[in-house]
Amino acid sequence: MSQETPTLMEHAYRLLEEKIVTLEIEPGSVVSEASLSRLIGIGTTPIREALQRLAREHLVQILPRRGVIVSRIDLQQQLEVLEVRRELDRLTMRNAARRATSKERAAFSSLADRMAQVAAADDVEAFLRLDREFNDLTALAARNAIARETVASLQPIARRFWFFYHPGFFDTRETAALHIEVLRSIVGGDQEAAAKGAEHLIDQMVRIAKETLISG
Repeated sequence: MSQETPTLMEHAYRLLEEKIVTLEIEPGSVVSEASLSRLIGIGTTPIREALQRLAREHLVQILPRRGVIVSRIDLQQQLEVLEVRRELDRLTMRNAARRATSKERAAFSSLADRMAQVAAADDVEAFLRLDREFNDLTALAARNAIARETVASLQPIARRFWFFYHPGFFDTRETAALHIEVLRSIVGGDQEAAAKGAEHLIDQMVRIAKETLISG
């Protein structure tokens, strides 16, 4: 395999993941490699590889000889994801607070400032991009490859859930404040505060999932 293919696959994955998470590609949609290729302007081979990753993350279902279906939002699945993430996120944030380099701490501080800015502007899509950056940076700073891979596979479905329900249930500024709480704890090397902040984020998501189940 050429060195170019993984780069194109990663690019295709990020474009498709964002379009699914932000509902530009709607839950329940039937798509194909060819239609997605036209949509994002990337060849079908990288898209095929990206779809395999999206399937592992429960965002699409690949049906042989029938195409690809974008997974519907499943509240019970969301609660199961959050149950797993609660434990992994506490570990990740605690380790990030302990193991982050000075350069990474500076990046965390910058990210906190940028999150405050996009929250003040109520720019939801920009916030989601920063949330992904937050997840990537904390996973890197935690220096646990197994936890990093596992958490990464669960994050897109949670981001889509947040985007879908944020107009009626989430306040972008409140969610950003919870992220900033974690970021500041990591910058200061406060492991327990970082872990507690991670719990606060999961608590918010669990509360909303349960409220939507009751209201639905």
